[in-house]
Amino acid sequence: MTPAVDVADAADAAEATAAAFVFPKDTAVAGGREARANIRAGRYQGRTAGMAPAIVQANLAILPAEYAGDFLRFCQLNPKPCPLLGMSEPGNPTLPMLGRDIDVRTDLSAYRVFRDGVETDEVSDLDDYWRDDLVAFAIGCSLSFDWALMDAGLPVRRYELGMGVSAYRTTLETTPAGPFSGGMVVSMRSFTPANAIRAIQITSRFPNVHGAPVHFGDPGAIGIKDILKPDYGDWAIIPEGDVPVFWACGITPQVVIEQAKPPLCITHKPGHMLITDLLNAELASM
Repeated sequence: MTPAVDVADAADAAEATAAAFVFPKDTAVAGGREARANIRAGRYQGRTAGMAPAIVQANLAILPAEYAGDFLRFCQLNPKPCPLLGMSEPGNPTLPMLGRDIDVRTDLSAYRVFRDGVETDEVSDLDDYWRDDLVAFAIGCSLSFDWALMDAGLPVRRYELGMGVSAYRTTLETTPAGPFSGGMVVSMRSFTPANAIRAIQITSRFPNVHGAPVHFGDPGAIGIKDILKPDYGDWAIIPEGDVPVFWACGITPQVVIEQAKPPLCITHKPGHMLITDLLNAELASM
């Protein structure tokens, strides 16, 4: 059973959210920088979905330099779950290709710290963990194509309800590189069959943020036992008449890193993303 939803309120919320994604570039970038500054100053520590409309948000993975080459290769071999947007030099916490004054040590609202594949800490900055040999990878996020779906008039349920993404471990295997291998994580959005076809067409224009779906329909076919109980994020809602559609998800690198067991790895906490200076609309032509 999924919770009851007030259809009128949901429609109003979806319309307001979709409208919020239309901004002049200068206004959008300024909004992203302000959001990033608030996170850096500790004034905001929550999820970033819905913040900085029209701006690209990225997943983050930070690894010792000795693992960076293999992880880069893993991203290149698995562009659906790991579309690489930017990579830092060892010890350099900035990502100038993604925006002015970005500092991966302070600019995310929550980080997960792993030792030998086991999560040992969750922190709001990396002051106690940053080292001169660390390399940061920024990976595309499906938040970037959500705006395009809503701009086309397609309802994205979690925005209607103020929820986080629903994501699942699957039996879909990634292509290994060095110590990095494992199953793909997917995010789910549900649509009517007609809208699902439109969603596939729209998201195929965004290969830098996961692109077209990897599966739709029966969740059991990709190893998901209970569609209403995601492995990550919030509970799922699938209104009657909708079909679930699954996109490769940027949580995948966290799963393969856990299995590779590097001595140190730092990632974003799911839903707590790096806000860049790039426009979502620009990714459609990158």
